[in-house]
Order: sequence, then C-alpha cells, then structure tokens
Amino acid sequence: MTFFNKIDKVIRREIRIWARRPIYFLGTVAVMTFCTVFYLTFLGQGVPSDLPIAVVDQDGSSTSRNFCRQLDATQLGKVVHYGSFSEAQADLQGGRVTSICVIPKGFDRDIQSQRQPTFSFYVNGLYFLGGSLAWKDILTMVNLTAGAVQRDVLRLKGVPESEMAGLLRPVDIDVHQIGNATMNYGAYLANMMIPGMLQMVVIIVLIYSLGAELKYGTGRHLLDTVGNDIYAAVSGKMALYTLLFTLIGWTVEIILYKWMHFPLAGRLGQMLLACLLLVLASESVAVFIIGCVPVCRFALSIGALYSVLGLSLTGFTLPAEAFPAGLRGLTMMYPLRHYYELYVQVGIFGSGFGQWYIHIIALLLFCFLPFLVMGRLGRAYTYMDYERN
Repeated sequence: MTFFNKIDKVIRREIRIWARRPIYFLGTVAVMTFCTVFYLTFLGQGVPSDLPIAVVDQDGSSTSRNFCRQLDATQLGKVVHYGSFSEAQADLQGGRVTSICVIPKGFDRDIQSQRQPTFSFYVNGLYFLGGSLAWKDILTMVNLTAGAVQRDVLRLKGVPESEMAGLLRPVDIDVHQIGNATMNYGAYLANMMIPGMLQMVVIIVLIYSLGAELKYGTGRHLLDTVGNDIYAAVSGKMALYTLLFTLIGWTVEIILYKWMHFPLAGRLGQMLLACLLLVLASESVAVFIIGCVPVCRFALSIGALYSVLGLSLTGFTLPAEAFPAGLRGLTMMYPLRHYYELYVQVGIFGSGFGQWYIHIIALLLFCFLPFLVMGRLGRAYTYMDYERN
C-alpha cells in the first residue's frame, strides 16, 4: 500500500466521521460564515454613525444652539439634550451615551468679549472605539466653532478674505490615508479579524479532530488503517482540512477584495497564497500542540489561549514595534503575524517579492513543527497512556 493510498483511506474515514458528527460542520463552515457576515455587516457603512453624544447647554444662546446643530449634522454624532449634568452623567455611566458636552453659562457672551470660555466634555474611555470617535468629533467641532468666531472678528476688523485663511490656519495639513483613503473601519478590522478567526478555527478544529482519536479510544484503529504509519495518518487528516479551510479562506478573500472592494494594491493571487500558507502554518501549530500535550481537553485549552493571544500580538491594532522587547519576540510565534506583514506589503504597499519573501519562509518554517512530535503522538495513539476524564 503506497503512501497516497494510506492518505486516501484516512480521508475516506474522516469524511465518515464528519457525517456522524455535525460538530465539524458547525465548527468550520458555520463559524466562519457567521464571523464573515458579522464583521462585514457590523461596520457596513465604513465607520460608526449616530453615536449618542449628551449635550448640557447651560447657555441657550444662538452660538451654543448652532454648535449643537453642527455636531448633530456630523456622520458620527447624534446629539441628545439633557437638562442637567447629573442626568447626562447617569446615562454616560450606564453606557447609553458615549460622551458629555457641557456648554457653560455665558458661553456666547465670553466669546464676544474674548474672555476665552471653558468648554468641558467627558468621554467614556471604556468603549474605546466609540469614545475615541466621539472625542474626535467633538474636538473637530470645537475647533471649527473657534475658527468661525475668529473669522467673524477678522471680518469686523476689515481683514480681506484672501488673507484670512493664512491667519486662521497658518500651517496647512496635507493628509494621505495610505491603503484606506476613506478611513473604512470595516476594511481595517475585517482584513485581520476574519483571518484571525480562521487561524483560531483551524487550530481548534484540527486539535479536536486529532484529540478525538485519543478521547474516544480510536487511535489504534486509525493506525491500523494506514499500517501503523503515523505520518500517513496525520497527513490524511491535514489534507482534508487543508482543502476545506483553504476553500473557506479563499472564499473570504474573494468576498473582501472582489465583492466588497476593500483596498488591495497588489494582486489577489498573492493574498490567496498567503491564505494557503496561513492555513498550513496554523494546522502545523495544531499538530504540534496535540503532540506535546496528547490530552484532548488540555490541548484544546492551550490552542484556544494561543489563538486568542495571536489576535492581540499580531500588531494590526497596536504596532508590534511599540511592544516591550520580550513581546516583540513572541509575535514571531504566530502565523497570523506573518500573514499581517504579508498583507501590509502586498495589500497596502503593493510591494514586490523581495519585500515579503521572508514572511513566506517564516510561514513555511511552521510546517516543520509536526515532525518534532510525530513520535510522541504515535505512541499516544498506540498505548493510550493518558487521562481520559
């Protein structure tokens, strides 16, 4: 019996297991479908909109009312008026509003008298995204209001319109949003969160598939199927899961870059290659974990912890260069980190092969991990010397 015949037998056996246990379908196709739909619809408009912003207008002047109208007209903000600060504070603490603006009494009078009134606002930092966006929106409107007041003063002084721009804004800012010109939070998050969930699903499902042979005492039957060849047994399982997860990953990539038109400076084929390597590297990590700890529940716990930490240590939210030195080294232990580096070079900058081949090599190096534990896993299948409860 050739090696490929052994793999074919394992694949047929695994398909029969899938047919008897719907958890494999729920843990792969169903989970990835839910995650893809969730992340692509959660920020379907590109950025959050109509964030509730509490306004306590103690002045009631035309200037303060105009400020409220302008703040309410922005895409991010939706003004909610309160009669007192205590009421607004209670709703802020309850999570019903993202921030509070307090317009002090005499706000318009102090502006006209150039006495520099104090404008106070409070932001709930527990909701990082909503709080930071609300803070940005409020600060922008405050600056615009201050600019409008200065413009009116300059007009009264007879300053020409041609000179007014230089006085109001001495330094002009030319901003280039590289790779995401529209500041689409969906593109920012989905490009990494969905592959991150794919890495997690690959690791957990493959650990369970290999660990279930130990849990249910079928490891010897698996080895008997392939003539006691642990390499053929593991390769057969990995071959089937590689096909399944690669098809899922490629479908997601096509949805992101062809259907949703997320920014992609390079070629789609390069991202498909990166996805394939991410799947292979994640599978190799799963085999390594179950080989090191051949107890299903322990291996699943380790795999889940490893995968969740990978989302934080990838570096797409906080740059890895800002991590402490020890953590910067740990980021290299995650396939998703190298996939992210590939995406940056291919998707954002459209760089050539010379800029990202090192990450291809890094992902391929993960594929050698199973060879370190094959002997231990084979002995576990043969002797079943582990705790089952």
